[in-house]
Amino acid sequence: MNKNLKDRDILLVKEKGSNELKVANMDKGSAMKQAKSNSTNPDFLKIDKQGNALENFFENFMRQVKDPTRFEFFRVPAEKFQEVMQPLQDAFKNPNSPENKSFIDLHRINPEDFLKKQGQTQGQMQPQAQQPAQTNEKDYAIDPNLVQWDKLEKFGITCEAMEKTGNLEKMLDYRKTDLMPIAIKIDDETNIRTDARFSLRKQEDGSFVPAVHPIRHKPDLERPYFGITFTEADKQNLLKTGNLGRVVDAEFHQGEKTPILLSLDKLTNEFVAFRADRINVPEKIKGVELSDRQKSELSEGKAVYLDNMTSKNGNAFSASVQFNADKRSFEFIFDNEKRQSQKQNNEQKDVQKTFRGKPLSEDQRDSLREGKTVKVAGLVDKKGKEYSGYITVNKETGRMDFMFSKDYKEALAAGKVIPDDKHKTQVAVNSEGKTNESTKNVKEPLSKGQTQPTEKQQEKQETKKSKGVKM
Repeated sequence: MNKNLKDRDILLVKEKGSNELKVANMDKGSAMKQAKSNSTNPDFLKIDKQGNALENFFENFMRQVKDPTRFEFFRVPAEKFQEVMQPLQDAFKNPNSPENKSFIDLHRINPEDFLKKQGQTQGQMQPQAQQPAQTNEKDYAIDPNLVQWDKLEKFGITCEAMEKTGNLEKMLDYRKTDLMPIAIKIDDETNIRTDARFSLRKQEDGSFVPAVHPIRHKPDLERPYFGITFTEADKQNLLKTGNLGRVVDAEFHQGEKTPILLSLDKLTNEFVAFRADRINVPEKIKGVELSDRQKSELSEGKAVYLDNMTSKNGNAFSASVQFNADKRSFEFIFDNEKRQSQKQNNEQKDVQKTFRGKPLSEDQRDSLREGKTVKVAGLVDKKGKEYSGYITVNKETGRMDFMFSKDYKEALAAGKVIPDDKHKTQVAVNSEGKTNESTKNVKEPLSKGQTQPTEKQQEKQETKKSKGVKM
């Protein structure tokens, strides 16, 4: 490797509408020079990461070029130029594919990020080219100044690309990045392009280096993991939930056992360990207070089923909760088979005979079994005051849902409830002042479930009609 290329970047430019990458140097006529991708020591702009060449270049570029907005800029490490340049050029043949778009965005830079702002005082420093912009908006778990960011270059990735995609923040909070396209050089003629995740690993001197997590075809469950041999139950748990489900002793150092919980990174199929003594089990999860037994089981890596938790939207839900070593937090596991079984059990349960102390008639219970909404009157609140409302069976929980008249009308108008046909006419005439076409001329109250006038009521209607006819 040419030592002159170390700690340098190559600046490239592309006109919008064109797929051809060129170097970002300008001749006297403000034209772009052609990039020589096969050159061992390319003769174009090499950016010193510790200098301000990039700011100066963009300031000159903006002054000399009449329409600078028609250009897009990219950067690649100078020492990796030959292996990154051609794949980047090829990516523009189909720039909208997810893989190519990610690869292009990794190397894209925004000129405005390097232009000096108006009113900036002399002596203020711009962010260094290969260092993340330092702000006081958030205190990260890892000091960015302790990270060896230049180690990313061997994978064809820039720090700016990490920052733009939000992955820089994840790394500084001891998390993994999203899957990112990388290029790994095997020899002078062979490069491997694949996807991988990155995290930060602490060194003995206190600094941090990027650790790469490439995709594995499948998890290797047959090989022992630091002295841990997986049982058949372990294998099933890892494949089904991604979590081992128990505390095991790993031998990371010879003769030294460390109790850990183990999970699979579902994106890369890599094993991830978390020390069991560092798990912090909360007192409550989504509004459900945990018992001592539940907290103990969660700390042991077991899955605990919690009923009637409350989501952010205020909706009730139930699921198993288990610690995930890869996410470094508790996660919800929804068992579709268990959900279906619970649903069937709820459907098989008979409708209760009373609601809030009020007996329900067989007609009402039949309607509730059919999924209809039934009106219930004569309910008594804690102060002894009577009230009425509408009830229906919740298909998810098997319990009764209650709503007052106003809420019922809104739900009915929105098509969220099914009215009770057996009581609909009686309710309309006696409670809501409404009638249907057949009973609109009947003045006295209708019988329960009546939707047509009786023979006597029909005679009265005909008599009234005949009296009103003029000859």
